[in-house]
Amino acid sequence: MNIFDKLTLPNGSIIPNRLAKAAMEENMADSNQAPSEALMHLYQAWADGGAGLIITGNVMVDARAMTGPGGVVLENDQYLNQFKQWAKIARSHGAQVWLQINHPGRQMQSNLGQQTWAPSAIRLDLGKMSNRFNVPLEMTQAMIVEVIQRFADTAQLAEQAGFTGVEIHAAHGYLLSQFLSPLTNQREDCWGGSLENRARLLIEIVKAVRAVVSPQFAVGVKLNSADFQRGGFSTDDAQTVVRMLNELGIDLVELSGGSYEAPAMQGQARDGHTLAREAYFLEFAEEIAKVAKMPVMVTGGIRRMEVAEQVINHGVDMVGIATALAIDPNLPRQWQQGDQIAPTLKPIKWKNKTLASLANMATVKFQLRKLGSGKAPNPNVSPIWALLLQQSAMFCRTRQYKKRMAR
Repeated sequence: MNIFDKLTLPNGSIIPNRLAKAAMEENMADSNQAPSEALMHLYQAWADGGAGLIITGNVMVDARAMTGPGGVVLENDQYLNQFKQWAKIARSHGAQVWLQINHPGRQMQSNLGQQTWAPSAIRLDLGKMSNRFNVPLEMTQAMIVEVIQRFADTAQLAEQAGFTGVEIHAAHGYLLSQFLSPLTNQREDCWGGSLENRARLLIEIVKAVRAVVSPQFAVGVKLNSADFQRGGFSTDDAQTVVRMLNELGIDLVELSGGSYEAPAMQGQARDGHTLAREAYFLEFAEEIAKVAKMPVMVTGGIRRMEVAEQVINHGVDMVGIATALAIDPNLPRQWQQGDQIAPTLKPIKWKNKTLASLANMATVKFQLRKLGSGKAPNPNVSPIWALLLQQSAMFCRTRQYKKRMAR
């Protein structure tokens, strides 16, 4: 098998190659939380670059529940024309383009001024930075039903806008991941306790989405291979959840790992232990692929063609690439032409792991903003400078967001 072979999904649609632009949180919405011109420019760069599948950054199902103040929201058809333009641009060179749909749960900063929802009233543990997040409100049955409907509504709108699929985000410590983990879900009703109960929200959302979109519209799930926290969601749990998803018309499962508390998706475990430099989650993916009836994709640190080929040769169907495509959006085409480049950022080795994680995300977002403004990325940017710029931008966007929500 080759990374440039086509992949036929269970719904019969075809992804033109095995390389995917994995989701990165851009926070580049316009003042109405709709796709901005800069976001369109960014996705044109990725469309030109030759990835077979483009998965967008977080698109929120509720304007009151944001991973960041500059996030895109799709909860009604008010700005659907802008979403149609976004889909058209991203699909302009034949890639499949999926909207990643998400709810942050407790992973929403308190300065946004919104009520935080979660399966249980357990606040994030980020040491000295924990006070940036509220103690969440334990969700009622009515809130759970509302969230299920919101995911379905957003998926239906995504299809109307011309996207070829959605990816339901159940990883990285966001709401669906919070329900899956026994560390964050300590409920005693039908939504908590056993893994079957903890997975119930994800399963119900998948069913609700499948019920409102057409058979040829792809539905994927992003799942943690593990939380990388003692007592959390484990690889065995992930295998069991994939078995549950096998019968629900899922077209792809993307495997990643970690959360804000344990940013394994950046190569760090909870204890600061450094994971493998590339393809962090490949070993987990190999095990999960053994039980999956749908194609499996693995994301995490991949930047070299030989590693991408290794992933495919280990029985995984798709290779998700994130940071490397923020540095060089033309990477798939260059690899196909025989150029063995491996875009990378300098590792950030600060003692404060939480601050280092924020600086890493800021450095990636710096590249995205460069591409969105039509400029070349700068992988050598100072992490301190990138973090300062990001914090300044977040301050301005937070004020703008709060004014909009007050209206």
